[in-house]
Amino acid sequence: MNSQTDSELLKAYAERRFEGAFTEVVHRHVDFVYSAARRMVRDAHVAEDVTQGVFMALARNAAQLADRPVLAGWLHRTAQNIASQTIRTDVRRRTRELVVASMSEPFAPESEPVWERIEPFLDGAVNGLREQDREAVLLRYFESKSAREIGQILGTSEEAAHKRVSRAIERLRQILEKQGITAGAAGLVTAISVNAVQAAPAGLTTAISSTATAAAATVTTTTAAITKTLAMTTLHKALIVTAIAAAIGTPLFIQHQRVLTLRQQNSSLLEQKEQLAALPEENQRLSNLLAQVRNFQAPSNQDRDLLKLRGEVGVLRQQTNELRKLLAENQRLRFRLATNDSAVPTAPKDSWAFVGYANPEAAFQSAFWSMNQGNSAALLNSLAPGGREFQKLQSLSSDAYLKKRKEQFDTVTAFKILDRELVSPDEAILTVYLDGAKQADRFRLQRLDNEWKLDGPYREDKPATPPSQP
Repeated sequence: MNSQTDSELLKAYAERRFEGAFTEVVHRHVDFVYSAARRMVRDAHVAEDVTQGVFMALARNAAQLADRPVLAGWLHRTAQNIASQTIRTDVRRRTRELVVASMSEPFAPESEPVWERIEPFLDGAVNGLREQDREAVLLRYFESKSAREIGQILGTSEEAAHKRVSRAIERLRQILEKQGITAGAAGLVTAISVNAVQAAPAGLTTAISSTATAAAATVTTTTAAITKTLAMTTLHKALIVTAIAAAIGTPLFIQHQRVLTLRQQNSSLLEQKEQLAALPEENQRLSNLLAQVRNFQAPSNQDRDLLKLRGEVGVLRQQTNELRKLLAENQRLRFRLATNDSAVPTAPKDSWAFVGYANPEAAFQSAFWSMNQGNSAALLNSLAPGGREFQKLQSLSSDAYLKKRKEQFDTVTAFKILDRELVSPDEAILTVYLDGAKQADRFRLQRLDNEWKLDGPYREDKPATPPSQP
């Protein structure tokens, strides 16, 4: 059974109600689901309830999920949905506590462990990835699959799987960085690999399998009983309806008891929520004290604390600006290293020619040749309709546009194509270094009617307008 895939096991359970197959699926993924739930709700007992809810949903939807090649993404998203519904108030409370605690402590990012910084934000960031990137990260670092195994599951080569995982980790790092969590790719990978999945409590797999399969069996038995009822007498129908009510009522009663337990646990949370409601008033009081600091030469102890806090915020902003400068310098050095690589071919300016549109590199050279030669007809054929360069050409006259490009090309002596990223079969991104101008940029190209056309400089924050279809 260990050699069977998740899809095969779910199909066996959905078609034959083979509980051993479902137990094997639970055994494979319970640590991963429990660890994700533990990070989301920050409570071991509530995390067990969330984990049971995820696998009960899996049992109910086994037939629909049997054809899904990767199950980890669905399990992670379902865990987040159930956790949000059951413990939303607790999550908000913990988030506010983290914010208040961070404001009262000096900023010390280097001494704080990477995992403790990214743990509260990790699952939200993972769900912010595209589905393919999310599945790649979950398979590699949450389920410890090798690049070869990931390629077999996703139907790609081992090299393609490795590249997809690398790109996904970089995008995950960027999402965390937007939330103020800075970590290098290597540190992020190490933190996730070591801490992301923890062992679930002993006995949880057995409890989940019994609960989920029993719930699914109750639904199946109830459906069959209702079908038979249509052909029975009124007296028989009354008896069967009573039995169905008892069968349905029992799990509902258990669920009701669990809800009562959760309400008791939340009573203390509500008291803390009332205390937090007074925070805006306290914040206003502190703001008034800060205003008084400007009017008095001898500040009080509270005023000095506020001034110290403002100084620490200023230091934090300065460190953030320095980090941005370091990142820009790192990017510049990477380009310099690539441009000094003798293995990268150079295209001198006097060798530029029209070479057609069969591939992205040829289309790029044809477009640059037409701009340098001032050939408006060839340039128009080289640009993607609706793209960035096409829009610039439409906003100016052809002569004005070509004159502007000619002036820019006066300093360029050659170009080197440092990298090509094939985003899709119809979209590619070239990283090009312009020798003479001593700058590098990324250019987006599109394939239209089996010919590649230049869209223009690639900007992730401002995507180009897609071309109109004929």
